[in-house]
Amino acid sequence: MARIGSWIEVFPEGIYVRPADAWIDPSEPKPKAMVTHGHGDHARGGHGAVLATPETLAIMGVRYGDQNGQPVAYGEATRVGDVDVGFVPAGHVLGSAQIVLEHGGERVVVSGDYKRREDPTCALFQPVPCDVFITEATFGLPVFRHPDTGSEIDRLLHRLHADPSRCVLVGAYALGKAQRVITELRRRGHHEPIYIHGALERLCRLYEEFGVALGELRPATGAPKAELAGKIVVAPPGALNDRWSRRLPDPVTAMASGWMRVRQRARQSNIELPLIISDHADWDELTCTIREVAPTEVWITHGREEALKHWCMTHQIKARELNLVGYEDEDD
Repeated sequence: MARIGSWIEVFPEGIYVRPADAWIDPSEPKPKAMVTHGHGDHARGGHGAVLATPETLAIMGVRYGDQNGQPVAYGEATRVGDVDVGFVPAGHVLGSAQIVLEHGGERVVVSGDYKRREDPTCALFQPVPCDVFITEATFGLPVFRHPDTGSEIDRLLHRLHADPSRCVLVGAYALGKAQRVITELRRRGHHEPIYIHGALERLCRLYEEFGVALGELRPATGAPKAELAGKIVVAPPGALNDRWSRRLPDPVTAMASGWMRVRQRARQSNIELPLIISDHADWDELTCTIREVAPTEVWITHGREEALKHWCMTHQIKARELNLVGYEDEDD
């Protein structure tokens, strides 16, 4: 009897679905790729053909130029070779999807990166029962339990209002995190203009084209220092300590990331206001998701694989580490 999922082959550069003759999130160009979301460690240019959600294809277009893409909307089914393929929400960033594969009476779900919390910028994660669940484990240690997002945004606003002579400079990744921080601020009643680094402009514009309201955004570059006092400025993490940030009025340096749970990381980056806001599932969400989808086997792509594998084994779920290369933990 063939082992479960034997029609899926794992290579260091990605997951190969043999009866579809297609790869999932390969780290190098392939003739046919199915892509879970637009972050650069999962979506790369140069593929012969790409299957992804319309939003992910648009993000790839911004980053790599037009793709030879086949858009697959959430809930839509398509046939790739001998495999039925569907894309369902992963809740990670705009357009992020789990890829559902059905072949030979088996269902395999590839989660990509995901989170379980509500996010106004993307569709909520949808659990899909399956035989094999191929999951990430970026925050796959019990120490990682993310706080309420609203309380972190309230901390940001408290610091902003505590000293109107300073601005708050928030480090947030250009795809997903920046737009989420902006929309979460709007939800907490902050409707003043938010200033953004030029590297965020194209993707913020794309989010708005897909119906995500971000409110009034202004370019931070070129704005007078006096205008930025008492304001929020959002920039990529790499801009926090470079020459660009020196033009700002005595900024409170903040960083929005699940990694801000690790105090040493915040100190090493000279972060004055660490904000634990993650676009990945924390430990409880990872384990609860596995219970919910009830797989026979769990395959772990990247992150803290060993701890999650151990948890699975202690709960009588067969698990294996895939040891894929090229996936980054730092996009959170």
